[in-house]
Amino acid sequence: MPKDGKISNSVIRRLPRYYRFLGELQEEGITKISSGELSQRMKLTASQIRQDLNCFGGFGQQGYGYNVSELRAEIGGIIGTDKRLNAILVGAGNLGKAVALHLNFENCGCKLIGVFDSNPELSNTPIGNGKILSISFLESFCKANKPQMAILCIPKESAKELCDKLVELGIRSFWNFSHFDLNPEYGDEDIVVENVHLGDSLLTLAYKTNNR
Repeated sequence: MPKDGKISNSVIRRLPRYYRFLGELQEEGITKISSGELSQRMKLTASQIRQDLNCFGGFGQQGYGYNVSELRAEIGGIIGTDKRLNAILVGAGNLGKAVALHLNFENCGCKLIGVFDSNPELSNTPIGNGKILSISFLESFCKANKPQMAILCIPKESAKELCDKLVELGIRSFWNFSHFDLNPEYGDEDIVVENVHLGDSLLTLAYKTNNR
């Protein structure tokens, strides 16, 4: 937990990188690492790493460094990878199927409990360990299972109406691939949104390529 005050968004966005890099170190059989060595791997300064971790109380011992497995477990606890947030996915097209089938939800602190689509031809077709459900079952499913998070892989024009409905059904977290920017619509602290614009990432790469 934070020592005091509010944690900046930049620190929060670095936590998953720490978690991922430490996992890679574990796979390599590395049991301890200094902030200097970790900084070289992550292309951050050692002081930045220490400042980030000090936001949550600080870890490691001077002269020893960090115990890799313990630090990863601590960061996992900070992120909440042990919480297993129940999530639903709406939109089982190519992108939705890829997200549902290829993302390790449990490693990210989530459990995918339902996949929905408005296309009747997709209803009851297998996906992972379950089946795609008709969007007509969304309300009853949410009332019965109380998911905390929704993953949106739907057309932009459908996003606002669907999100309003999901908020009414008690969902307060959205991982949004719809290209409809939800933040201005749902900007209060009770509702959290992570908008994913794949085109923005590609445009950033294009700029860097053209201006290197």
